[in-house]
Amino acid sequence: MILNSPLDEKTVRSLKLGETVYIKGPIITGRDEMHKRALEKARTGEDVPDEIFNSVLYHCGPIMVQRGEKWLPVAAGPTTSARMNDLEPEMIERFGIRAIIGKGGMSKKVAEAMEKHGCVYLAAVGGTAVSLAEGLGESTGSEWNDLGMAEAMWKFNAERLGPLIVAIDASGGDLYEDVRGKLKR
Repeated sequence: MILNSPLDEKTVRSLKLGETVYIKGPIITGRDEMHKRALEKARTGEDVPDEIFNSVLYHCGPIMVQRGEKWLPVAAGPTTSARMNDLEPEMIERFGIRAIIGKGGMSKKVAEAMEKHGCVYLAAVGGTAVSLAEGLGESTGSEWNDLGMAEAMWKFNAERLGPLIVAIDASGGDLYEDVRGKLKR
């Protein structure tokens, strides 16, 4: 299924665990430092880039190359989302994030924020950084470049990012918890 970004709450809440989706449309990237900068600015009443609101937020520090006037991702693999566990509930609430893309899942507190505000977690497969970069296409801009290439917020108008698996849905379902519950040790 192809999801057209920006996503609305009704579409997000209709997604089910285990569904395979692709994203087409606006996507931003963000890792730890981007999250901290966005929250610091919002808490003090400063402006943040409009693209954060109701966004699809990809936990990714892409490797970018400039060709003429264009910036293109060479590799755009997912980073470990758990690093943002403490920051993500406030990000979801303040900015209305509709989908988070990453790897490894997120905490129960983040899953609860997703259920409350209408957001999903989409798992990207590690080791597919080049394919994922192709799905992002050309960057439409960036913010906070002083944070460095990996930590800056990159903006894309994705052509077909995926495949991505719905791993935490907006109803409280969590594939990672399901698997943990079935493990025999």
